[in-house]
Amino acid sequence: MILVQSLLTETDIAADFTASFAGRQLAEKFFYWFPLSVRAWLALCSDGAYRNYMRSHSLIARSADELVRFAASRGGVVEVLSLGAGQGDKDLLLLQALRRRGDVRASYVPVDTSQALLELACRGATDAEIPTRGIKADFTRADHLAALAAQPATPPRLVLLVGNTLGAFDPLAEARELKGLLRPGDLLLVDGEIYDGRQTVAGYDNPLNRRFAWAPLHAVGIGEADGELVFEDVADGRQPGLNMLRKHFQARRDVAARMGGEELLLKAGERVAMNHSYKYDAAAFLKVLTDAGLTIRWQGRSEDQRFLMVLAGPS
Repeated sequence: MILVQSLLTETDIAADFTASFAGRQLAEKFFYWFPLSVRAWLALCSDGAYRNYMRSHSLIARSADELVRFAASRGGVVEVLSLGAGQGDKDLLLLQALRRRGDVRASYVPVDTSQALLELACRGATDAEIPTRGIKADFTRADHLAALAAQPATPPRLVLLVGNTLGAFDPLAEARELKGLLRPGDLLLVDGEIYDGRQTVAGYDNPLNRRFAWAPLHAVGIGEADGELVFEDVADGRQPGLNMLRKHFQARRDVAARMGGEELLLKAGERVAMNHSYKYDAAAFLKVLTDAGLTIRWQGRSEDQRFLMVLAGPS
């Protein structure tokens, strides 16, 4: 049995999508909502071409036993709270490492806006006989983040935000919000892609990633004949070493997104801003975390040195 608590209903997401498209934006959560998007995401991860997924996964696989020593240092019970858990396969590596220790019991709370991905995360952990309770929520919403706060009886937590997920939002603001979720003794595992100019852009502007980026547009009847998908690499002037890879769809003709009998019109030449991804130099990534009030406990790099993973706790 899959146990999922819903703070975010499908009706909520549908209303958010309509409002978002009307405002000429497609937020991060919509890229994992439609069945076509979920299928494109899973294909992107399984193919091996999406380097950030492979970097994050292999780094956790290599470091899991070392990481869980920090989380399980007092024995007892550890709750693994995974924000933006996706299909949960990276989380499962850490859960299995905790179980291998023999002196700690782990429970798992995956959080995601995607019902389909959340079911996969819960199923994987449940099949591994790990107590699991999924939460369908948008952790960037203040009310949902407040609902995720630990209760007095909640055991020490290992909070996960992996797969460069911090970069899908405003990392400066989101790091501060995450710090507020941590109690003394809780830990946060977070990672980010190290910026490398043209190679960074090439990692996204390729056929497989374009298929994933197009999926929510295809799901509402907009295709390549209707316009162009454009990637832009820009520096964020708030902090040195902080870069944003953003993308937008630009219509070359009048087109309508069709969803549930509604038509959302887009005129020729109009743009729809799509989800973005922040990249960092190593010093900038660490500064984002320390400026938010976090203390670095451990850090590791992917084999190609292009991905930095950090275990941190509240200062």
